[in-house]
Parts: sequence; C-alpha cells; structure tokens
Amino acid sequence: MASTTTTAAPAVEHGHGDGHAHHPRFQHHFVSMEQQFDSAKLGMWLFLITEILLFSGMFVAYTVYRVWHPEVFEVASEALNPFLGGLNTVVLLASSLTVALSIHFVQKDQIQKMNWMLLLTVLCAAIFMVVKYFEYTAKFEHGLYAGEAFHPHAGYEQFNIPYARQFFSIYFVMTGIHGVHVLIGMGMFTWLYTRGLRGHFSSEWYTPVELSGLYWHIVDLIWIFLFPLMYLI
Repeated sequence: MASTTTTAAPAVEHGHGDGHAHHPRFQHHFVSMEQQFDSAKLGMWLFLITEILLFSGMFVAYTVYRVWHPEVFEVASEALNPFLGGLNTVVLLASSLTVALSIHFVQKDQIQKMNWMLLLTVLCAAIFMVVKYFEYTAKFEHGLYAGEAFHPHAGYEQFNIPYARQFFSIYFVMTGIHGVHVLIGMGMFTWLYTRGLRGHFSSEWYTPVELSGLYWHIVDLIWIFLFPLMYLI
C-alpha cells in the first residue's frame, strides 16, 4: 500500500502584521490578520468617499448662491458668532489629537490610556454639540430659521432681505448634517470605550479604533472648511 504523507498547513500570521496564530477576531476567509485589517480599512475609505461626495454637493450649492448673491451672504453671515465657531474648531482639533493618541496607545498595549483618550474624544464632541445648541437656539429666538419659517423678529430686520433665507437654509443643512455625524461619532467612541474597559482591544487587534479614527478625522476636516466659509468669509 502506498504510503501517504501529511503536509502541515502553513502557519497563519495574525495581528496587524505580526500577531499570533488563532486570534479570536481572525476571520478565516482572509489569509492573515493584516489582510483582514487592510480590507476593513479599504471598506471604510470607500464609505468616507461617499461622505465626501455628500458634503461636496452642499459646498457646490454654497458656492453657487455665494457667487449669485455675495452681498446677501456678507450681511447674513453677521448673524453667526465667529467666537463660538472658533471655539468649536479648537474643540474638534483637540478631539482629532485624542483620537490619534488612542490609536497610538492601543498599538503600545496601553489600554487604560487609550480608554482615557476615547473618553476625552466623547467629551470634546459633547462640548461641540452644546456650543452648537446655543448657536441654534440664539437664531431660533430671533426668527432666523431655514426655508419658509424664516421670519426675523424686531431688531433683526437687517436680515429680512431677499435670498437671506437661502443663506440660513444652507447654513442649517450643512451644519445640521455635520452635527448628526458628530453625534454618530460620539456613539461610536462611547461603544469603543465600553469595549476597551472589557479588554477587547490590544496591539494585535484594534481595527474598530483605527477605522473610527479615520471617520472622525473626516468629520473634523469638513468642519475646518465649514467654519471659514460660513463664519469668516
């Protein structure tokens, strides 16, 4: 009878490049954990491209109306508070730093520090939304709404000019949708924080932390464009 030989299957490396075999997060339809991470990262970038396209359409609408009615935009922008907008810019930039540090710490297996950075990110996002709440309510109190509800109250008649409602419609739509993305980010980082407390992340596997960081950097980048276009120019 012919003898048979059994060839050992090649060891599969796991982790973000050099992890250990049989990692519980490894999906066996991938060759390695590194390939699994790269696939997830590619998927996130494809999603972020759709987000960029979404906001690009809004920026085009802003540009068209700005070119058509520059004097209206100049007057209407006086209703915005550059100090509060600048404060939110600083807060979001700080949150980008804390997100980057959370990824750095998980790569070093400093999980407690990673958790603190995620918590600070949630705090920064919450500050951003609180500031935005006060901005919105100040405008609503004076009748500065989007669309047909736009009706400036006494003392704010300077905004009751043709096409001013278009400015405020663009402002509320762009900053409102951006605010929804900030809320989604708060939910993601809260979820990551709770998982970090349970010890789900390490230098061998931290894909959700890095992908959430990519999402958050795009949210911050969009605001960096929104702030000067709406508040300063």
